[in-house]
Amino acid sequence: MNKNDLIGSVAETAGLSKSDAASAVEGVFDAITAALKKGDEVRLVGFGTFTVARRKASTGRNPRTGEPMKIKASNQPKFKAGKVLKDSVN
Repeated sequence: MNKNDLIGSVAETAGLSKSDAASAVEGVFDAITAALKKGDEVRLVGFGTFTVARRKASTGRNPRTGEPMKIKASNQPKFKAGKVLKDSVN
């Protein structure tokens, strides 16, 4: 399922037009992104938790030349599925 499929499914399930559903989906994505940028955790009970993890700087290797290279520290978004989601998939 891609974003357009998700929008279509939300529109059908909620009885909204596709443009209203697109606004709703974008709003959810924007709210989650804004919370993660602030460093907050986003918990959707039964669905899962979005967090930000800090990756330390490290040394890697260029796969083409084999020479060492520095990899900058960065923030990585993480998602941990909730029990209800796990149970429904299994």
